[in-house]
Amino acid sequence: MSAPSLVKWDARSLGPVPHDASYYSKCMLGGALACGFTHAGITPLDVAKCNMQVNPAKYKGLFPSLSLLMKEEGQTGIWKGFGPTLVGYSLQGMFKYGLYEIFKDTYMNLAGEDLSNKYKPAIWLAGSASAEVFADIALCPLEMTKVKIQTSATGTFPTGFAAAFAKMNATKVETRFPFGSLGPLWSRQIPYTMAKFFFFEKIVQLFYTHVFTEPKDTYSKPTQLGVTFASGYLAGVVCAIVSHPADSLVSLLGKAENKGKSVGQITSEVGFGTLATKGLGTRVLMIGTLTGFQWWIYDSFKAAMGMGTTGGK
Repeated sequence: MSAPSLVKWDARSLGPVPHDASYYSKCMLGGALACGFTHAGITPLDVAKCNMQVNPAKYKGLFPSLSLLMKEEGQTGIWKGFGPTLVGYSLQGMFKYGLYEIFKDTYMNLAGEDLSNKYKPAIWLAGSASAEVFADIALCPLEMTKVKIQTSATGTFPTGFAAAFAKMNATKVETRFPFGSLGPLWSRQIPYTMAKFFFFEKIVQLFYTHVFTEPKDTYSKPTQLGVTFASGYLAGVVCAIVSHPADSLVSLLGKAENKGKSVGQITSEVGFGTLATKGLGTRVLMIGTLTGFQWWIYDSFKAAMGMGTTGGK
């Protein structure tokens, strides 16, 4: 009988390459690239969505809203908030993806091999929630600035990144800058990220269990990245539905008429049904596409770095 192995099980050694400081740093860079450019690239959809949430009487649909914004403010009207979006979501993505990898490995090692295999979904949920707490602290000041730029009436607030950021800081008593929206942001982003990572990991697992049944590393990189994109898109649709009420609240908090009002008061006045449905179609389109491309960019970067794609059996 052979002697039992003395090598201690370690989640950080399970992938194609060791999960060391270099690995986690690359994951952070990949997350920044994935989130920053994708969010900034769909700024027009975000501008339309935010205005539909805060002024539904005027902005009644995606294309009518975009048309009205361009008519009133020109081409720049649909790109308002591009700067804080790019910077804010790059920072958020860096911590979201990078810390997820760190927390996931940490929680797996705390649980041990047997419990990690038995309760994988719990590990995914705990890791993603923990990462998002820190990611939103980095995002919050930029998100508040972005929302204020996008929802303020023309001429009432600066639209340039630096000027808007300075104005938010100068009026911090009124705007509750820089962390006044952190609570609603957490209520939106933590469930969103938990759904994003849980459903992505689960859908990838299902693909490699029921569709691509050979070992994952036997499939080409384009095939693996196709699985990544499809899984990310489907996960994004679920994310949009789960987080939409809180997303509406974040937008409404930036509205001048709601100055000083609590989250509960705004919810009572607007109604939960409206919070959950107004602009949802646009957000499903936006977040589904966004999440699919984010995972595709992230895994493409990981694959290019020789780190392998995310998830599997």
